[in-house]
Amino acid sequence: MQHKTEKSLHLRQILGNKIKELRILNTGLSANKLANEYDIGNGNMSRIENAVVDAKFITIWRICEAVGIKFSDFAKLLEEELGDDFKLIDE
Repeated sequence: MQHKTEKSLHLRQILGNKIKELRILNTGLSANKLANEYDIGNGNMSRIENAVVDAKFITIWRICEAVGIKFSDFAKLLEEELGDDFKLIDE
């Protein structure tokens, strides 16, 4: 069962927005076309971009390859967007 906290929802939204932005800028492909070409799954791609589901690590990696960015660079983009103080776990 996925626990839906405000922080995890925020992370999903940032992740989905960044994936959509990179897909459009780097490929110009629709979500369905990219999903079909890179074996991601049409519905899954849409659900990730719309922050409906938590994406699996391997799926994010595959999406990064599809849009032409290294996973580590993608992670840095997310960190920049989220800010230095973002944490999923409260201390």
